[in-house]
Amino acid sequence: MLDENSFLISETDEKGIITFANDDFCNIAGYTVDELIGKNHNIVRHPDMPKVAFKGLWSTLHKGEIWSGFVKNRCKNGDSYWVYATVYPAITCNGKKGYISCRKIAHKAEIDNAEALYKTLR
Repeated sequence: MLDENSFLISETDEKGIITFANDDFCNIAGYTVDELIGKNHNIVRHPDMPKVAFKGLWSTLHKGEIWSGFVKNRCKNGDSYWVYATVYPAITCNGKKGYISCRKIAHKAEIDNAEALYKTLR
């Protein structure tokens, strides 16, 4: 269960392939680390999320800037959870370009606002 102490971290390569996932991310999403490593990060993308939201994320990251926003993700069992995500362009330990995403719990009022906004973007 996602709570105030949860801090989800994942790292991907330049194409969005997961290269690292911490225990909180695995536990909330319902996957083992072995099930996530090598998969595209969109494995947790919820179909309610408008594509334009991710278009903005990638546009920001490709400019070398940090992106933050509210994201609804899907668990392996079909459940969902909302997070406030911050995604950083990074150089990975092997010297290649990649991204680090840090996420924490989103609260009801924030979720309500994000859902209302995202409905207008469909």
